[in-house]
Amino acid sequence: MKKALAITMISLSLTACSINNQTTEQKDETVPASAEQKQQTSEQKQSQETKQEQSEDIALEDGTVQVGEPESITAVVNKERKLPGDYVPNDLTVPDVPFYFEEFQEKKQLREPAARALEDLIAAAETDGMNIVAASGYRSYDRQTEIYDRNVEIYGKEETDTFSAEPGTSEHQTGLAMDVTSAQMAFKLDQSFGETPEGKWLAEHAHEYGFIIRYTEGKEDITGYTYEPWHLRYVGTEYSTEVHEESKSLEEFFGFYKE
Repeated sequence: MKKALAITMISLSLTACSINNQTTEQKDETVPASAEQKQQTSEQKQSQETKQEQSEDIALEDGTVQVGEPESITAVVNKERKLPGDYVPNDLTVPDVPFYFEEFQEKKQLREPAARALEDLIAAAETDGMNIVAASGYRSYDRQTEIYDRNVEIYGKEETDTFSAEPGTSEHQTGLAMDVTSAQMAFKLDQSFGETPEGKWLAEHAHEYGFIIRYTEGKEDITGYTYEPWHLRYVGTEYSTEVHEESKSLEEFFGFYKE
């Protein structure tokens, strides 16, 4: 079982939270790495990275935690793990994919690595005859505040908290999440999307492009949210396949949930 919280930032060009290339300053060419070091398992690496990133988390007075490494592409954001209110990814870009609307809006954006991966995913889906359309990506803290407050006015806080994140706790603020839909759904976000050809294709193939279905059915008590077959979260291909094959939430996979 993976017990890591997040991976070390690996920098791609144009990325603040994607991948921060970490150059190793200490290179001892006279002492070759042992076979045991060379064969270090993925789980051991995750454990080391987890300790480093966990040490950066900040405990808040309300009992929640402020994510210490919001730039990490595997940052776990949920009701207990918040992003800084002023956090804005510095590598936001608009992916070259179909949207259900034409004009530029904040929500068209994703972080650079996620945007490129989404382009590959949708291109592959089109090759397989699928019609996947992007709906909502990055949301600022202020925009999430507007959405959450409006939902509370309409549905009340208790119901709203099952499907809408309080400001600072939304994955959309990371710039690594994109809601998608299809013409068959009339571009709505509804659980029935999971039964469409596009929804089934995503459930089977999204991990091949570094994405997971973040809020899966049966994990509501762990994630805190109802089933959302349309909500894609980019974590990179290093982890997406493992998360998918183990049928785990990010909370379980990175050790934030104990049974």
